[in-house]
This record gives sequence, C-alpha cells and structure tokens, in this order.
Amino acid sequence: MTNITIVFHSRSGNTYQLVEKAAKTALDAGAEVRVRRAPELPDPMILDRAAHAELEKATADVPDVGLDDLVWADAIMVGTPVHYGLPAPQILNFIDHTGPVAIPGKLMNKAVSAFASGSMPHAGQQAAILALHNAFCHWGAVIVPNGSAAAVLHQPGNGAPYGTGTISRHEANSVTEDNFGAIEYQTLRTLQVAGALTRGLRPEPKITMVSDERLRTFGLDI
Repeated sequence: MTNITIVFHSRSGNTYQLVEKAAKTALDAGAEVRVRRAPELPDPMILDRAAHAELEKATADVPDVGLDDLVWADAIMVGTPVHYGLPAPQILNFIDHTGPVAIPGKLMNKAVSAFASGSMPHAGQQAAILALHNAFCHWGAVIVPNGSAAAVLHQPGNGAPYGTGTISRHEANSVTEDNFGAIEYQTLRTLQVAGALTRGLRPEPKITMVSDERLRTFGLDI
C-alpha cells in the first residue's frame, strides 16, 4: 500500500475541490491518504469572504500539516492558489519550515507533484507549480509532472505538462470536469511513480548521508 499526503491551501474552494478529487482517486486506488492543510497565517489576504467562510466550515476538521505527515508519505501532492505568480504564502511558510526533515534526507526519493488554481488562463498557475518544483529539488524528491501524452490533458480546460491548473475567473468552486480528469490522472501517475520508487529502492543503495555533526551546524536536534 502506498501512503500519500495531500497538502493544500485554498481561499475560495477551487484548490480544495482538486484536493477532494485527488483524495478520492487515491483512496479508490487502494492508497492510504492524509489530507492536510497548510497552517494559516495571522493576516491572510481574502478576496471572496463569503466563499472563504464556507470553505473554513467545510475544512474545519482537516488537520494542519506537520513534518511527520511528509516523512510518513511515499507520495506527496501540494495544491495552491496562485499569489502573484507564486504559491500561497501559507504553503511557502510551511515549506520554509521543512528543514528539520529535508536536510537529514528524510524527504529524498519521495514522489512529489504540484497543482494550482488561478483566476485567468495565464494567471501564473505554471509559475507557481514550477516554484514549488524548486523546493522539491532541495528535498531530493522525485518530481512527477503531468507530461503531455495523456488524452485528458488535451481537453480544452487542460494542457499544462507541469501539473493540473484550474481557471476560476474569480468564481468559487468552479473546477471543470476537464480539470477533475486531469487531477485524477495526476494522482494516479504520482502513485504509480511512488510505487515504482518504493519497489526499486529495495534494498536501499549505499549512500553516505550528511553526518550528525554537520546536521548540528544547522541547529537540528538529532
């Protein structure tokens, strides 16, 4: 069984719609699933307050993500709305706190994939996904992109090879069937790669990891 953690931030519900579809797809595929949201910041930017309040009610029981959720997972998916071409600050803040597990190599060789929701066709969805890829490289993770070969990616609402991207046009909960198909494919592909990595890395290759002495220079509690 493959363990997958889906980390997200959502403002008006579109990213969370993709998360729900990804979680159901993973469960149906036999995976063990954890859905976790990035911790909120003190002064979040909210445009659609009614949609945000509805989303807060819908996700009230979703736990905040912790470092243990990443270590536990074989596969990780990260979903974010676009903020000026970047991932949401809530997502970036969490990633900035992953050093205690990233630096010792506890996130190496995990299959990781990203998806995003933006307001317009060229609102920065791909830029936000690629920004997350930069962090995944520092984790030593294996990035799983959508590619361009799957038929679902050629539907009118899709097309990005980097990861699924929705176009909300500032409407809450407006994910299309094309996008639901794309995130379903992306989830299954991420699980497929995670399974292949898990099987292929046994027995684990002999790699000399960073020393405890070196880790202590980062202030990490060994």
